[in-house]
Amino acid sequence: MAGIIVIKLGGSTLGSHDTTLEDLVALQKKGVPTVVVHGGANVVTEWLRRMNMPTRFVNGLRVTDAETLKVVVAILAGLVNKELVAALQALGGRAVGLSGIDGGLLGAQVKEPELGYVGDVAEVNAEPVKALLAAGFIPVIAPLSIQMPPEAGDHNFILNVNGDTAAGRIAAALGAEKLIFLTDVAGILDGSKKLIPKMSVPEAKAMLASGGASGGMIPKIEACLAALPTVRTTRIIDGRMPHALIKEVEGGMEGTTIA
Repeated sequence: MAGIIVIKLGGSTLGSHDTTLEDLVALQKKGVPTVVVHGGANVVTEWLRRMNMPTRFVNGLRVTDAETLKVVVAILAGLVNKELVAALQALGGRAVGLSGIDGGLLGAQVKEPELGYVGDVAEVNAEPVKALLAAGFIPVIAPLSIQMPPEAGDHNFILNVNGDTAAGRIAAALGAEKLIFLTDVAGILDGSKKLIPKMSVPEAKAMLASGGASGGMIPKIEACLAALPTVRTTRIIDGRMPHALIKEVEGGMEGTTIA
């Protein structure tokens, strides 16, 4: 399927996503096949706090024990996913929510024992997404996976995966035209906080190796690199800007291109 755009909606921009959802519906009505992968880490953290459950991060990844995983699944595949789907439907769009568990979309292995039930994506079965696109729906995907191979434990064969990583791997499996990360900064910034409009693959790898990238930007850059060269263009843009997505598709949005 040609011309697919994969959009990663960051948890940091979920609160200001009104125009993004309008843009998604507008693109759908123009016949542009779009896939949404969403985060929701901030919402998960809020609910863990309400339940007096501690949150700990190692290298930007949430340490996920069996009890934390239950909350992660409930919030990402439940609350956040269904609120996005309901909002898209209310705006006149046609959307179906699913997670990486459904249809065996994402298979993962435990990344590092100290992180608990956090997965490293090992395989992608893009058929469920292709079927939804062919039927005229926007697939809205929560970043969870099944464990490959499945191991008996107290986690019901489910792993938590990074949303940026999931978006990159899904875009690669679909051979998407474009992978767009909507985040809460203008793009990748240099040491003096100036926007870097374009980076080559070697430049992006060098930034990761030197520690020039930090926090949530690291998995975004890694995901862009993983998606190339199957994906034609990867972009990191400021999702807080009104109608950033439409402007991006029409070629008028600032941001960083990794190619």
